[in-house]
Parts: sequence; structure tokens; C-alpha cells
Amino acid sequence: MKRWNCFFLLMALMLALCACAPVGGQTPAPPSEAPSQGTGPSNTEQIVPHWDEMDWSGHLELDYAQMFSVDYSPDGYKRITIDKDAYLVVPELDPVPEGTPEDVTILRQPIRNIYLQATAAMDCFRQLDAMDAVTMSGTQAEGWYIPEARQAMEEGRMVYAGKYSAPDYELIQSQGCGLALESTMIYHNPEVKEQLERLGIPVLVERSSYEAHPLGRMEWVKLYGALLNREAEAEAYYDAQLEKLEPVLEREGTGKTAAFFSVASNGSVTVRKSGDYIAKAIGLAGGVYVPQGLSQEENALSTMNIQMETFYSEAIDADILIYNSTIEADLQTIEQLVAKSPPLADFKAVQNGNVWCTGKSMFQESQSVGEVILDIHRILTEEKGADGSLTYLYRLT
Repeated sequence: MKRWNCFFLLMALMLALCACAPVGGQTPAPPSEAPSQGTGPSNTEQIVPHWDEMDWSGHLELDYAQMFSVDYSPDGYKRITIDKDAYLVVPELDPVPEGTPEDVTILRQPIRNIYLQATAAMDCFRQLDAMDAVTMSGTQAEGWYIPEARQAMEEGRMVYAGKYSAPDYELIQSQGCGLALESTMIYHNPEVKEQLERLGIPVLVERSSYEAHPLGRMEWVKLYGALLNREAEAEAYYDAQLEKLEPVLEREGTGKTAAFFSVASNGSVTVRKSGDYIAKAIGLAGGVYVPQGLSQEENALSTMNIQMETFYSEAIDADILIYNSTIEADLQTIEQLVAKSPPLADFKAVQNGNVWCTGKSMFQESQSVGEVILDIHRILTEEKGADGSLTYLYRLT
């Protein structure tokens, strides 16, 4: 009897196996290998474009900036030119086009874990609400005057990864750095740029400080908008700034003169060249920058040192003095200013109490240009009434 039970159990098992077998004895393909519907190509096939055949008919519209350009292809690629450097922004899942020249730097989106050396760029990330894209800094926490950047470092969301001339390559590489954003100081240490690139880290050199027009600097927010796919946010921010400035830019000049300077420890005076953006910002605000006609040397420096005697003769009758505290320590009183250089006591603006000082954050906050123009316009037109209404300037008492 036991033999018959075993026989029936064996037959039942064989019938069950036959029922599960596919018709024709074919093994079904797993879902990932199942044939696609229709007669077209597989959904996984990808057409790789060729560099020489790409359509770059779309362009980012710029009003003042001249140091960069952005071209768009219908496929979502972006071609960026900064001075003589070329970059290709590649969408996340798309291939690098065939035939892309070797001197074109590839930036694959999303661009994140950025190592930021160019402090002037941080304000653009802040205005685009994209500071989380920057996780490594070339500036220590105490060196940041942008509150959000300092807080990010104190909370560990952004870490110090070495200064521009001595980056922590191991840390940068371990963090999966998608971009090293450098200032032009990197050109003094070309071996650093070369090493970063050897490690597979793309390098972009920020050149907003080379813009001839003050508002050209502000327009660099559009470049970062293109890198981060936040063009709409960048455009909205930029347009809002221009709208605030429009009433000032349309007004006639006041004819009042203003000097922007600092006094070095050796007694010389550091001033802006006549073509510098601060000098031009004073003009846009309705003032006249002094000293006028300062030589435009071939180097890229926007400042120059002159002797106090020269500054005295050129600016003693200036209606307004603006002291640059970002070079020397903060000043609070006119007495402190005169202590740095006694001849300043003779200046018209000093005697009239029309001496102002910059805040420490002014130059790190590159998007401050519009507010700086508004501040200067207020002190040119409102004088005493400007107190308490300024963003980046304050009066010395």
C-alpha cells in the first residue's frame, strides 16, 4: 500500500511540473529583457549627438555682462564661454557628444559638492537658494561675512577644504566634488588647477570682477542659474534688482563729488582706478568720482596706491568721503580716521561730517552692487536723512 502511495505522489509532482512549463519549452525573459512593444527601437537606445552637428541657436540674453556667454541646444545641453575657456553642461542622463574638443570642460548635472574658492560667487548661490550645492570652502568660517556661509560651516554643512594654493585633494576627491569654483588667483598656482583636473574634478575660473560695468557683475547670477538649472530664478532676481535701480538710473547727476579710499599703514592712500566698477557705481548713483584720470595700468588690479599729497590735492574739496574698511580695520568715528592721517582733517567732507564707511560684507556679497548704488545715491541726495536707511554704508560720527 505504501508503494502505491509513493507512486501516486510521484505522478502528481510530475503533472504539476508540466503544468508550470512554458508552451513550446521556451523560458520567459525577465521583465528587464522583455521585447519592447511596436516596431521602433528599444527605449534604452540613446542617440549620441556629434559636437560638430549640434544646434546652438538658443542664447542667454545679457544686458551688461561681457565676460561670459551661454548657448542652448534643443536637447538640453548648454555651452558656456568664460573669457577664452569653454564648458559644456551635460544633462544628467545624456551622453557627452562625440567629437567634443579636449579643451572643453565637461560639467555634468546636477552640479553638486562644489569646492568654492571664489568667495564672490557665494552670494549668487545664496540669492538662488542653492547654497546646498556648495559643500566645501576655501575660506575658514571666521573669514566669511555672509551669515549663511558662516552658519553652514559652523553646522558642518560646508567644510574647509584648504585655500586655493594648498587644497586638500584627498578630502575634495572623497566628497565627490562636481566642480572646483576658483578665483583668478588660481593662475598664480597653475599646478593646483592641473592636479584637480588630473583627479577628474572640473575647474571653472570665476571672472565677474573683470566686468567693466557694475551691473555686469550683478548679471553673473544668470551664469550660476544656468549651471544649476535655475535660469528662471536668476532672471527674476536680476530683474527685481534692475527695477529697484531704475528710478535712480533715470535721474540726472547731482554734480557732487565722492572719493572712495583707504589709508595704508605706511601713510599712502589706496584708491580705485577711474574705470573701476566702484568709480562707475558712484557715477550711476548720480555722483562724480574723484580722483579723476587715474592711469589704467595693464594689470587687472582695480586699485592703485598714491601719496597722501596727491590725494589731498585731488579730493580735499570732495563732497563725500567713503572709507573702505574691508582693507583696514573698521572705523566708527571721524577722529579715528584723522588719527590714521592728520591731513584728512582739512577735507571739506570731514569738516561737514559727510564721511561714510563700508561694511565688511560688501565685497563678498557680489550681488550688493545694486544696493551699493542705492546707498550712494541716498547719501548724495538725502545727506543727513540717509542715516539708518543704508545697507552697506554707515556714517562716521
